Amino acid sequence: MSESVISKLHTMLSSKQLSCQELTETYLSAAGRDNAALNAYVTLTPEAALASAAAVDKKIAAGESIGLLEGIPMTLKDNISTENIRTTCCSKILEDYVPIYDATVWKILKAQNAVLLGKTNMDEFAMGSSCETSYFGGAKNPHNINHVAGGSSGGVASAVGGRIAAYGLGSDTGGSIRQPAAFCGIVGLKPTYGAVSRYGLIAYASSFDQIGPITATVEDAAIVYDAISAYDAMDSTSQGRKGAPVCDSLKKDIRGMKIGIADEYLDGVREDVRKAVEQAAEVYRSLGAEIVRFRLPALQYALPVYYILACAEASSNLGRYDGIRYGYKADNYTDVNDMIKKTRSSGFGDEVKKRILLGTYVLSSGYYDAYYKKAQNLRGTIVKAFRKAFESCDVILAPTVPMTAFENGKAASDPIETYLTDICTVPVNICGLPAVSVPCGFGNDGLPIGMQLIGGSFCESTILNAAWQYEQAADQYRPAGFGVTL
Repeated sequence: MSESVISKLHTMLSSKQLSCQELTETYLSAAGRDNAALNAYVTLTPEAALASAAAVDKKIAAGESIGLLEGIPMTLKDNISTENIRTTCCSKILEDYVPIYDATVWKILKAQNAVLLGKTNMDEFAMGSSCETSYFGGAKNPHNINHVAGGSSGGVASAVGGRIAAYGLGSDTGGSIRQPAAFCGIVGLKPTYGAVSRYGLIAYASSFDQIGPITATVEDAAIVYDAISAYDAMDSTSQGRKGAPVCDSLKKDIRGMKIGIADEYLDGVREDVRKAVEQAAEVYRSLGAEIVRFRLPALQYALPVYYILACAEASSNLGRYDGIRYGYKADNYTDVNDMIKKTRSSGFGDEVKKRILLGTYVLSSGYYDAYYKKAQNLRGTIVKAFRKAFESCDVILAPTVPMTAFENGKAASDPIETYLTDICTVPVNICGLPAVSVPCGFGNDGLPIGMQLIGGSFCESTILNAAWQYEQAADQYRPAGFGVTL
């Protein structure tokens, strides 16, 4: 699909081809019908959605113009705080948690009368690559429900790929926007660290986490990014978008652009995925771009560096879930220590407990220097390696994931291979760089393949323009058999 879904719906609303209430009811009906198969939503919010729709219809009836995102049905990953709407992180420990404030990104969109259809499924506390660590069961791939939607933002990707939401916001700690977008055949943008406020995002690993859009098209991703990339005083790491809106940079000629391919990104990648990425490079060459091959040996450190540092931060961030302040609390205990132990033991799933234990281990006395400190030093090495790479190219082209979506249940039976799905995505989070995943074909199994374009800090306009040019030239989008047909 090369036509913006958001722009098309905006035109339909503005020209009164249909009312926002009709549009919202159409999406709610599709979500109600198809969610049984996809398990994309964990909470539907029809009252909030219809209230926003009524506000948009009132503006249109009064002859007022509406913004691009006004009245567009969308969804939020269930780790983005929503006032008076359940926000669970898909964990038993937060099963009934209702925030008393909005995350900044939702506050921005709510002020623009975005229509929130509901909160979507995810790996528990964003820890996983298949969405199957969710307390509510995993989201399914709309192209084949016997396969996973990916993780951790699997519910958003399943909803957007299954056309039961026009777009959604996910979070990306080690690939959690880009990987499910690739698996579901859609677009996922991980912005530069600090470009989008993390205030109200329930933390996994604070120096890696970043909120971003999951959409049907590149233009849609640009529209949503422009809306949410604002400076926020509530987030000490916030910088906001730098420069003009990225939508202004789409559709620019890319003749002479240098697109780099690091050999290491193609090591161990399944043959049909590697072939699809190589074919994408040929498309760029036909558009006048120059393909630059180079080596990036520091990539070999990325996966261990990521898992050591992210788990260390998780062990600290998740210490607040003790049954005392909010969330689930064990029923039977002898004293406060017993209560905390039983609450955390029964409230967290196995994957979360595994990462907390690993993080606690690497931070413990006697192991801190051997693991955590060494990983921090190697993080600096990886940052420098990417900085040097961008001296010879404008963007880096790589697979998003080394394979297509795996079958349901495989993550539990082969956890090592599941961790390896992050091998192409985690370097971006380590360095705080922007990257966008775009569909680039289909595997031998008929499932979507994704490629990612990586840019320098705050170069969203560059990577999105390059992604848009490829999308128009190749158009690898294929609709799944669910949801709303526009």
